[in-house]
Amino acid sequence: MTKILNQQEKKEIEASLHEQFGVEKIPGLILMRGEERLFFFSGDFSETEIKNLEACVPIERVGIYFARVIGNDVKLSIEGTNILKNQIKKNIFNLDSKQLEEWMTGSDLQVKTGKKGFLVIKYKDDFLGCGKASEEKIGNFIPKSRRLRQKG
Repeated sequence: MTKILNQQEKKEIEASLHEQFGVEKIPGLILMRGEERLFFFSGDFSETEIKNLEACVPIERVGIYFARVIGNDVKLSIEGTNILKNQIKKNIFNLDSKQLEEWMTGSDLQVKTGKKGFLVIKYKDDFLGCGKASEEKIGNFIPKSRRLRQKG
């Protein structure tokens, strides 16, 4: 079952996104499936209409998966970084062309960023999701089904 976040819960997610990435506002509803998966919905259905529809029709999900709550942080999906790209102002890691190929094939990046936590990964004007920075690397979260195949 999907839970539509109330205004207070939405503000908490927005505050986390603001702290992490400079995002000011989510322009729609935030829905949660399970304990951590967040979906963004900006359609014409009201909260009541969504609940009524879910009560009578089996719906897998409403909206687009845009983030996951991990502890006190929020990790944006590839779609999430694109939905919010005009608001993301900080914790951005810009790839060069060599790093782009590594990233898109699912490899962690062996770089020292001086940061810890989630970074938005970007190549030129393209947002490519989030990675998790540690002292020695940026961990890659691209699902296997979305990775480029390695040349070989």
